[in-house]
Amino acid sequence: MNLLKNILGRVFALWSLLVFAVSLLVYFIPIWITGLWPEPKRTIYVFKIFDIWMTTFFIFSGVKRKITGKDNFKKGQVYVVVCNHNSFMDVPLSSSAIPGANKTIAKDEMAKIPVFGTIYKRGSVLVNRKSEESRRASYTKMKEVLKMGLHMCIYPEGTRNKTSQPLQRFHDGAFKLAVETGKAVIPAVIFNTTKVLPTNKTFFFWPQQVEMHFLPAIESPGRSTQELKEEVFEVMKNYYLNHQ
Repeated sequence: MNLLKNILGRVFALWSLLVFAVSLLVYFIPIWITGLWPEPKRTIYVFKIFDIWMTTFFIFSGVKRKITGKDNFKKGQVYVVVCNHNSFMDVPLSSSAIPGANKTIAKDEMAKIPVFGTIYKRGSVLVNRKSEESRRASYTKMKEVLKMGLHMCIYPEGTRNKTSQPLQRFHDGAFKLAVETGKAVIPAVIFNTTKVLPTNKTFFFWPQQVEMHFLPAIESPGRSTQELKEEVFEVMKNYYLNHQ
């Protein structure tokens, strides 16, 4: 049975890679054209196209999505959205699930990939984590994203969680951003993306349902970065443990 699953997992991986590549080429030109518009219109248009692209990808790759808690986003409000991070599937899921145009903090090396890099840059605030100057610049850009009326999506663990714990420790950045801008934080908990793309297997893809649950907003005014970080961590950890 394990041998059969390993073989099928490689077949599904090849198919999903083909679906991604073909759909990437289909949506590349519309996304590239969005560069003609200034911000925030550019990101608003990119979000709409990206949503259609990811819907296409998830349908044809056989991955179903379950999104809950969108009503926690109040009309006219902008949020710092923080998500747990387990898999490369997290970003395609979260970027299209957030109800409204948004940008994600992302590693700058991915932007160097031909064709894909253009799309990647459109929806991201890029950062080189090895450069202090780059980290400072990305933090300023994230503030600008919020000022433009766009949500900012951040993975406070900083990297994929490959441990047996529900969450890795959080870095300060997302919570400092929320406190300094006065924006509320919306915790978001992602489930099952590691079952689609396991971290312990190479070139393996297993279609099934992935989930993203948006939790009630946590206000930042009057809070310290540390207090906000600790509360969000506990809320997300407890929710994960109670719903896994």
